[in-house]
Amino acid sequence: MNKIIAIVGMCGVGKSVACEFLENIGYQKVYFGGVTMEKLKEEGLDVTPLNEKMMRERLRSELGMGAYAKVLLPKIKELSKDTNVVLDGLYSWDELKILKDEFGDAITVICVIADKFIRYERLAKRDVRPFTNEEAMYRDISEIENLDKGGPIAYADYYILNNGSVEEFEVRLNEILNNLNMGRVKSKKD
Repeated sequence: MNKIIAIVGMCGVGKSVACEFLENIGYQKVYFGGVTMEKLKEEGLDVTPLNEKMMRERLRSELGMGAYAKVLLPKIKELSKDTNVVLDGLYSWDELKILKDEFGDAITVICVIADKFIRYERLAKRDVRPFTNEEAMYRDISEIENLDKGGPIAYADYYILNNGSVEEFEVRLNEILNNLNMGRVKSKKD
């Protein structure tokens, strides 16, 4: 079976940077947040922090805290037959348990962390869906209290502190990949 790497962490830590790096070396990405965006689009709702929160919580209310893993499991299984897969945005403990039950040791969880003030600065500057500090704090709290996000973060196999440069980030990611017996890999930037 191919490798499955789940990238977890709070908003603004650099999960997308890690996923992009892995995509550049051949991983196929499964974006958990895409489920939220698709459901908002289906209902004709604007993509706003409030609507995203409402949809995430509604999906989990209807399907349980493992909702996103349940919805995406067939896609992950299909992709992992032929290639390595990176999961962008796994949130809840139940999602992690569902994936661990299905894939066992083939799934590795990497948590990206950064100081809160750095995260909030990044979120304010990003091109897509920028957040004010108040919006970022609101999202942090709602994800911790309502989406059970702490479990996968606390139980991750590896951690990357992302307070520095992209180069430092990639060095740590390569160390992790080496630990997974995948050898040194280079991003397309190398």
